[in-house]
Amino acid sequence: MIKLSNIQKVYRTSTIETVALEQVNLEIAKGEFVSVMGPSGCGKSTLLNITGLLDEPTEGYVTIAGEDGHGLSDKKKAAFRNRHIGFVFQNFHLINELNVLDNVELPMLYARGITPSERRSRAMRVLERVGLSHRMKHFPTELSGGQSQRVAIARAIAGNPSIILADEPTGNLDSHNGEEVMQILFDLNREGTTIVMVTHDDKLARQTGRIMRFFDGRQVL
Repeated sequence: MIKLSNIQKVYRTSTIETVALEQVNLEIAKGEFVSVMGPSGCGKSTLLNITGLLDEPTEGYVTIAGEDGHGLSDKKKAAFRNRHIGFVFQNFHLINELNVLDNVELPMLYARGITPSERRSRAMRVLERVGLSHRMKHFPTELSGGQSQRVAIARAIAGNPSIILADEPTGNLDSHNGEEVMQILFDLNREGTTIVMVTHDDKLARQTGRIMRFFDGRQVL
């Protein structure tokens, strides 16, 4: 499902060169739930961004679902992400000016072949799945952290992606809300969704199928 080949990512300024990732090679099979761990600054989020075609590697290639990301234009990358990849971030990234239902519908506005009525129906179904159908007309500022993250997951899965990339999805949540969010991710994985999750939490990581550890931009385990 996901293959990274000889990935290197270097950030350069006029005076400093920072190597974020160095010679990373990994494969993630369809249906896996993989945790990515390591200290702050070791390249975990950079890895997720490159895997999700949000960032370009300095060297190397990313292949997702048989598609070589290297040759895609920005427009084609956006369309590919919209079809195949759902993103869940630590800070939710909801739009405060839109209500919950509109936030969940938003990515589907850019998807081909989805009518407005189908878009609305999908959004309502996934909000019901994450237990927030009663909050669909509320705005993000009226939600708790746990509710906001569940809205973010609903938005990520509304387009039926085959892959979810989650960057510290429980990092801003208390233990109860964190468990609820993880249960949603585990349920999605059992249904066949491939999940790659960055986390600092060893307990959560041990519940996933595989742990990849990084240090100073290199995979160490």
